[in-house]
Amino acid sequence: MVFIIITLLKLLSVLVPLLIAVAYLTLIERKILGSIQKRRGPNVVGIYGLLQPFADAAKLILKETVLPTKANKFIFILAPCLTFILAMFSWAVIPLMDSTVLSDINLGLLYLFAISSLGVYGIVISGWSSNSRYAFLGGVRSAAQMVSYEVSIGLILVNVLLFVGSLNLTEVVLWQQENIWLVVPLFPVFILFFVSSLAETNRPPFDLPEAEGELVAGYSIEYSAAGFALFFIGEYANIIMMSTLSVIMFFGGWDAPFSFLPSFLCSPALWFSLKLFFILFLFVWVRAAFPRYRYDQLMRLGWKVFLPLSLGMVTFTASVLYAFGGLPF
Repeated sequence: MVFIIITLLKLLSVLVPLLIAVAYLTLIERKILGSIQKRRGPNVVGIYGLLQPFADAAKLILKETVLPTKANKFIFILAPCLTFILAMFSWAVIPLMDSTVLSDINLGLLYLFAISSLGVYGIVISGWSSNSRYAFLGGVRSAAQMVSYEVSIGLILVNVLLFVGSLNLTEVVLWQQENIWLVVPLFPVFILFFVSSLAETNRPPFDLPEAEGELVAGYSIEYSAAGFALFFIGEYANIIMMSTLSVIMFFGGWDAPFSFLPSFLCSPALWFSLKLFFILFLFVWVRAAFPRYRYDQLMRLGWKVFLPLSLGMVTFTASVLYAFGGLPF
């Protein structure tokens, strides 16, 4: 009984801050977009609009849930729940600070690949169960996009594995603390990873599954109220997760960049938060700066550019490390 209570408290310690982070990421995104586009952004609900996320949540909860007449109702309800649950499961192996992780397993990176690959099912069955051609087309396009860029992401992160020699995410951070942040020797790999993360999370300029003009909001067109909210939370939770993974894999996690700083400026939580906010800012900045790709351009970039480049970088990294005796195996 005590074990169950402790486990539930651990889950809540991750889940509650994550939901709050998702809520305020939407506010920060609209504020940054407003600043870039010379407008104010949300500023009515609460001081400086700080209560806007709660107003949005209340609106979604209080709206009527509409079930399409000819939809497969069980699967229709299951799809957003599956997307939300898988988005939460990803955080089980993410180390936020040293020894602050729910499950510090040796195959943490492999676990993340498994969970991210399962996320495709929620999108596909939501489009199919809606009994709508627009939703189905959006689901199929999203599945093709996510599968295409997951292959590149897997090969990209093999470069980190070649340096560190471990699939444990805590070990990746500790290796960078003792040696060098991997963004320095692997900067081109980080760029590939960041762009692939945009496509994996359906973010602009790769938001083809949610292209308003073409697909009328894509796979989620038939969802409203709580169903739409679960998709929305899952999408933004994945954005934060991919940004966190970028920090862990390439920016040393909670490691402070300078050893001569005062102790209060070397706080692991402070540096982890600053790095995470920087990556999230890049996600928002790209949305404001770049137009949407066409679907054929998106698939060409994934299969004809990123896949050969990521495979070539694995070969190059392994060759250089082997030549200088740096392979950890």
